[in-house]
Amino acid sequence: MCLISQSNFPSFFINQTLLTGMNTIITGATKGIGRALALKFASEGHNLGICARNASELMRMKDEILGLYPRCDVFTAVADVSKKEDVLQFAKEATQHFETIDVLINNAGIFIPGAIREEADGALELMMNTNLYSAYHLTRAILPSMANSIKAHIFNMCSIASFTAYPNGGSYSISKFALLGFTKVLRAELKDQNIRVTAIMPGATWSDSWKGADFPEDRLMDATDIADIIWSAYQLQHKAVIEEIVIRPQLGDL
Repeated sequence: MCLISQSNFPSFFINQTLLTGMNTIITGATKGIGRALALKFASEGHNLGICARNASELMRMKDEILGLYPRCDVFTAVADVSKKEDVLQFAKEATQHFETIDVLINNAGIFIPGAIREEADGALELMMNTNLYSAYHLTRAILPSMANSIKAHIFNMCSIASFTAYPNGGSYSISKFALLGFTKVLRAELKDQNIRVTAIMPGATWSDSWKGADFPEDRLMDATDIADIIWSAYQLQHKAVIEEIVIRPQLGDL
């Protein structure tokens, strides 16, 4: 547990050594970008609070992390982030486990393609619950535990779809536009409280959801690249923040 208070150290002492043993919360942490983030932050000495819907996948993820980084404290919870009660229970248990939360990564999301006039009834509600409301409720519940962090940072996993509408984007794009708006509001509200906020807007990134797609795998980005970029943004001194990161495949959007 990190017992260093921000008031005891000037900014130039907040170095890599002090950042080990810090606590990071990641939603949707067993696949794709979430998995890459969990492994990256664990490799840098952070303890983890992670959630996912599938219990067996979550335990495999925990075992993998501890096999690689046995000193990492890994807290896990089965949670369906489309359900407010699951989100709030995860937040309650995570903040009981970790006295201070240093990093919150709202990564969990769902993509259901379809045009607005054709998509199934309930598609908007499901994607808003998963992609926006989960981040809203979890952030509100976690924020009090970030107040004493020496390096607090919130990352919201937005999307290219947060600012570019495209065919069959439908309600997914609506939810991601809203998530970017939420992130901008958070940034404005928290800048005087020494909590940094960053919107991550990746294009197509390889994950299990792309298996069977009719194009080369190397046409998509690697999730590890997204994780590396987020870690780099986190390492900036407290007096600087990257507000938005846009990353696309070299050959452009699909």
